[in-house]
Amino acid sequence: MNLFKTGVLLAALTALFLFIGYAMGGEGGMLIALAMAAGMNLLAWWNSDRMVLAMTGAEEVDPQRAPSLYELTQKLAARAELPMPRLYVIHEDQPNAFATGRDPEHAAVAVTTGLVDRLSTEELAGVIAHELAHVRNRDTLIMTVTATIAGAIGMLANMFAFSNMFGGRRDEQGQGGGGLGAIGGVVMMILAPLAASLVQMAISRSREYEADALGAAICGNPLWLAGALDKIAREAQAIDNPTAEAKPATAHLYIVNPLHGGLAGLFRTHPSTEERIRRLEALAGQEMAPAAAVSRPRGPWG
Repeated sequence: MNLFKTGVLLAALTALFLFIGYAMGGEGGMLIALAMAAGMNLLAWWNSDRMVLAMTGAEEVDPQRAPSLYELTQKLAARAELPMPRLYVIHEDQPNAFATGRDPEHAAVAVTTGLVDRLSTEELAGVIAHELAHVRNRDTLIMTVTATIAGAIGMLANMFAFSNMFGGRRDEQGQGGGGLGAIGGVVMMILAPLAASLVQMAISRSREYEADALGAAICGNPLWLAGALDKIAREAQAIDNPTAEAKPATAHLYIVNPLHGGLAGLFRTHPSTEERIRRLEALAGQEMAPAAAVSRPRGPWG
């Protein structure tokens, strides 16, 4: 059912993208939009991990540079029945993390130095398990494709509004943009990105709940992840993340929204942290067996 709902939401995004293309140039515009969507999704498929990691300035680490962190991730990946992902560190004081990659064989997990320094071993295990759950559920590809289409919708909507306000294609009545006119172009410029954002948020929120539940099973104790979410949410409000602020398109990938102010609160790509914690605490009441503790990871920054 979740896969079906995600498919419907992605289809809605694609349909909106094609509609804007049709509004801009009729059938020819729709075909161009379809070609653009295919090209962007192909690019996202092959290069999403490299693009995101480069945008965040993530630095790859190995067993020699961060032995304990690497060992912890390796153990959790084995519990999740996943290949060991590439492991990255982002030099930001705000505690946070994300996963990326087109499939489990090409996955990467990135954590900030603040996450390693500020969380307990158990909390850190919960966060990494959550990111591995995204990899196992193949959310990393879905969210990248969603972000790509949503961004393209905003771009096309702006082009459409511009073409209507400053000439553009004329129909028999002398209106631009296939009859929608300049006012229609402005409305499209506002409503199309908003609709895309709503669909993107719907996908993001459902995926976070699923990753929380699976992550709790992977690490062995839902309270470890619940404690981590509580601490990350509080710290994220107090500590800036300049890397994410400079590249807000990556915000939806993080386990907790890294952005402050502006529209960050209005268009939330993450569900309520309080609700996530409540659900994890409910899972803990189902007597899930805790996993064995491991030593606290330390890297060259610790």
